[in-house]
Amino acid sequence: MTSSSVAVKICGISTFDIYRHCAEIGVDFIGMVFYARSPRHLNYQQAAELARQAEEELPPETRPKRVALVVDADDASLEAIIAHACPDMLQLHGHETPERIAEIKTRFALPVMPVISVASQQDIENAKAVMALADWILFDAQPSRDSDGLPGGTGSSFDWSYLVHFKSDTPWMLAGGLNAENVGKAIGISGAPAVDISSGVEKKRGEKSKSAISAFVHAAKLG
Repeated sequence: MTSSSVAVKICGISTFDIYRHCAEIGVDFIGMVFYARSPRHLNYQQAAELARQAEEELPPETRPKRVALVVDADDASLEAIIAHACPDMLQLHGHETPERIAEIKTRFALPVMPVISVASQQDIENAKAVMALADWILFDAQPSRDSDGLPGGTGSSFDWSYLVHFKSDTPWMLAGGLNAENVGKAIGISGAPAVDISSGVEKKRGEKSKSAISAFVHAAKLG
């Protein structure tokens, strides 16, 4: 794995200015959060406007794919999110069972990325239960007790060495406590083909920093 081949996802995008910046510097995916307790939560109108601007103003060849982050969303919520945000993929960041993951994928005909919350080596093994269903897998740190009930984007990390021997034909991302200073080390240890960041590129909670995003992308892709 060479650094230049590493894909980058910036999660928690809430303004078109930041979305456009991501497109300009080679970000591969942006995450749109649909979880009311998150400081990065988007309502349907905000999501629709972001999607509209992206489709109208960003060239398809440089436009990052949109990933809708949901937490145990029911079908009605998913229908509304898809109708407004027009996502390229659904990130399932709750406690969705393999049966529910299969149901969502079949019903909505979109790629799915289940999230595996990691606190131990065994959690990596648990990914095998959803590998055949998933289009991507995201390994994120298990939320701490002081995470305000948020499933991700808390700045917590896990031991990257848990992934040293992980092998999968399904592409996967590494998340949790990453930043421009440690992402190169994280990629080197884990062999991650893609990395995902949210709080590590913020000025304050919920507000992204262009300079921090640029630094992270450079560190992830160029080393």
